Amino acid sequence: MFVRARLFALCFLFAAPLAAFAHEQTLLEYADQCVREIGAIPPFDCNDGTDIPITIDGKPPGPNDSPTRCDKPSLLSPASEAKGQCIPFSKILNLSRGNTQISAYCRRDVLRPDKDPRYDGVVVVMHHSGNGKTCWFASKPPPLPKSQADAPTSSGFVATRVPPPNERKPPSGQPSAVEFWTTPAVVASKQPTCLKCHDAGPFIFSPYIGQVWDKVPTDPWGKYSSIGQAFLPYHLMTMSTPGNTCIGCHRIGSEQSCTVYLGLSVGKLKAPGNDSLANRYPLNHWMPTDNAMSHEQWDKANVASVAALLACCKDPAHKDPDCTFTPMPSGSNTRPLH
Repeated sequence: MFVRARLFALCFLFAAPLAAFAHEQTLLEYADQCVREIGAIPPFDCNDGTDIPITIDGKPPGPNDSPTRCDKPSLLSPASEAKGQCIPFSKILNLSRGNTQISAYCRRDVLRPDKDPRYDGVVVVMHHSGNGKTCWFASKPPPLPKSQADAPTSSGFVATRVPPPNERKPPSGQPSAVEFWTTPAVVASKQPTCLKCHDAGPFIFSPYIGQVWDKVPTDPWGKYSSIGQAFLPYHLMTMSTPGNTCIGCHRIGSEQSCTVYLGLSVGKLKAPGNDSLANRYPLNHWMPTDNAMSHEQWDKANVASVAALLACCKDPAHKDPDCTFTPMPSGSNTRPLH
């Protein structure tokens, strides 16, 4: 009986922390952790943001046009068609201060006037350029319209005061954080996940967002790790090969960079939403970002490096001695793996 009692006590001691770990972190718990370890997100008005331009063959669409193809479509869904990928008047805001870098993207899926208060999605990336810690927030989907006839005018939600994710008591008449933001577990599981796309750093360059790149904080070589229970399973790796020209300005990740972004940035893949101009050189070769080379010059400078990286993408067992895979630098874990 005494032995059984001791075994029961040991099982209880081990079970208690496991049960605590199994608790799903709520939005407010996650937001509180982000405030403690990175900083606070202030309330903001999406209409204070900078418009992300939309052009078709170099010209803006007409005032009543809702294009599905454009020169520089959104790559929020990089491998498949997405609603709103060429809709005008989505906006970007830089809410950074000091080492706390905050980028907010307010998306429109439905054509509305520039200063209409309604949006269809809000995404925030918060990153600390000192300790590398990063948090991810996404709004809940807007309510469905009562009928299909209402869809062009009644979808979306008012985003004139986006609440801080840790806010308990909003001003009268304003949505609370738990009403506006989805939970971290949902954000971490939505495919493709934030971290699989943002596999080389917290902020991604694309032709779409590159038009307002001066409004986006950047930290291409800094420490980078996502905090919060829902994001713990992710262990990001970067990759390189000897003398590779593609890693001069930023790291190359081994997740969606392999499956999508490398191909998109060098003309090997066509982005969903591309028009004919976007599928031709130079728009379909958007790395390096300041590309002013002729097609022939670009090939001579970069084709071999791109091929080497794509070969590493096909080597998940890391057997190729020319492929160096390195854990993302989130602290002291920067030892290369071959």
